[in-house]
Amino acid sequence: MGCIQLVLGSLVILVSLSSLFRFYSAGFFLHDEDICRHFYGVNDIYDSFDIKALSSRVDEVLDKMDSLQDKIELVVQEMEKNKDDLEKGSIPKLEYKRFLEEEVIKPLYSAHIALRQIRLPRVEGIGNMTVKEDPLINYFVIEEIRKYITPKENRHKKVNIFGTQRVYNTIGHACVSMKKELEEYMDYDIGSYCKDDWNIAQKLMINGCDPLPRRRCLTRASKLYQKPYPINESLWRIPDGRNVRWSNYLCRNYECLSSKNPKRGYTKCTGCFEMEKEELKWVTNSSLAVNFLIKDVLAAKPGEIRIGLDYGIGTGTFAARMREQNVTIISTALNLGAPFSETISLRGLIPLYVTLNQRLPFFDNTMDLIHTAGFMDGWIDLQLLDYILFDWDRVLRPGGLLWIDRFFCNRTDLDDFMYMFLQFRYKKHKWSIAPKAKDEVYLSALLEKPPRSL
Repeated sequence: MGCIQLVLGSLVILVSLSSLFRFYSAGFFLHDEDICRHFYGVNDIYDSFDIKALSSRVDEVLDKMDSLQDKIELVVQEMEKNKDDLEKGSIPKLEYKRFLEEEVIKPLYSAHIALRQIRLPRVEGIGNMTVKEDPLINYFVIEEIRKYITPKENRHKKVNIFGTQRVYNTIGHACVSMKKELEEYMDYDIGSYCKDDWNIAQKLMINGCDPLPRRRCLTRASKLYQKPYPINESLWRIPDGRNVRWSNYLCRNYECLSSKNPKRGYTKCTGCFEMEKEELKWVTNSSLAVNFLIKDVLAAKPGEIRIGLDYGIGTGTFAARMREQNVTIISTALNLGAPFSETISLRGLIPLYVTLNQRLPFFDNTMDLIHTAGFMDGWIDLQLLDYILFDWDRVLRPGGLLWIDRFFCNRTDLDDFMYMFLQFRYKKHKWSIAPKAKDEVYLSALLEKPPRSL
């Protein structure tokens, strides 16, 4: 019996060893790429191969070729229907030329370029680094985008003032999800005039494709551009409408932007383009305790408020008032239905064209004042607001003031927003809550950032 068990055990061991040898011979104990080398040979393997980008390019080329084929087949069918007329008449040579250029040559050229742009990442890395070529380059077809995001080597291989051997141009990660719009934005003739497409750029920014790539085309200006008014007039005067490109707005002049016009094209900032109303803001006493005056705010830190940021939507009136107090204010602006950015600059003030998505382009502890009004209200997600407030805290200097001006929200949400504003343990100079409507309230606050010295 023992002999039989010994024989069977030996057979089991032999079968196991044989199986293990076969698995080893097939390469199943190797790494994934080693398995591929074992079965397909070294030449078929490419480290960091961007198969997704390759698939996208091939699909794009196939779509273009299918579209071209469909167009040509439709034209042939139409010609077949009108065969008798075609035999009697003749197609003008210019029309024939246009058809060949627009419907045949251009799509073929586009497909050809897309095929030529299919390339593999460089496995040897960039320079003497092990970093592989960014696969995002292979995602886009428009050559200008690809040139933009490709790392730029320093001349003569020298280290630049930033301590690096190359410069990386960045774009927002959401640009990948807005590929069509971004390629439309970057499809231009280098050195020529840009298309009047700032609204596409703003759409990209608002949807997270921010920062946008730089472009090598010339910005358009109004054909009727006039020199702006002198500074002693421009602060409190509606700018010359001939200096604005109105093509992408519902209104075509400043008169149309009146608050009495329900079809003016924007909803926020009622009366922003009416100077007689703007001149009353922050200087006229009000029955509402939430309406703080500039003189009272500046009195909280006499002589210390010199530079600041107005984070909201408007035509720069807050900055104009503060300029009269020798305080320089930068106003954030987006052209949400009206020429807010142009108006701020034509008044002799500084517009900062940024979205809520973007980290403020200021260094830490630099601003004396941050003021916000009319833009961030109770619609905003609490986590997004948290990111924004932490960024404001970063750029606000110790002892600087945060002025929350007439923030409004639902009564049921007030506690949440109060926590958001108070979590930084700023000193309260002013704090006021007032009813706005039956279910809404205003909140205004003037808060001072603590030193936090290490």
